[in-house]
Amino acid sequence: MSSPEFSDGEAPADKVTEVSGTGIPIRGNDIDTDQIIPARFMKVVTFDGLGQFAFFDQRFDDEDNEKEHPFNEEQYQGANVLVANANFGCGSSREHAPQALMRWGIDAVVGESFAEIFAGNCLALGIPTVTADQADVEALQDYVEANPDAEVDIDVAAETITYGDTVVDATVHDAQRKALVEGVWDTTALMGANEGAVRETARSLPYVPAEHVSGDEA
Repeated sequence: MSSPEFSDGEAPADKVTEVSGTGIPIRGNDIDTDQIIPARFMKVVTFDGLGQFAFFDQRFDDEDNEKEHPFNEEQYQGANVLVANANFGCGSSREHAPQALMRWGIDAVVGESFAEIFAGNCLALGIPTVTADQADVEALQDYVEANPDAEVDIDVAAETITYGDTVVDATVHDAQRKALVEGVWDTTALMGANEGAVRETARSLPYVPAEHVSGDEA
């Protein structure tokens, strides 16, 4: 298959080459998608408003009183780089989990490792999932806790995380890095940018009536 061609050399989605902002530490291994967004909040028509339910059961008790959790703490409001530990996003494959994080304000997630489907769902939103060694991740969590207003810079293309005077070698999965840096992570936008090729393929399929091909209407 040939590489897609875009009009005027423009990619169909924003190129994500770097993410900068303040961090928020979420400690613990095996934090699953049910913790990120409880199932009872998934009965929605759109993803709008899911951000308020991110980590809801960890943030509130049965009477909706706040519990101690970074997402409730004032110093982390406005943070956009989530720093997790190992196997973050495991459990069910619900795409609502990264949607909830994104709508809370998260633009990138750093961790020791991620569940594969969760990472894929993040990619579909243009959210890098960046991995680093356990010691480096824990040091970053410590730094963010001590310096909640400090900048954390993620270079997706160069695969580095910079904070303070520290530069950490990180990893962004090859396919994810390519999609983000080239701006081809949004599959819907990608299809739109290749509308002509999609239409031509549809015309060549014997089981697709001509009247069902956009642009072929009488």
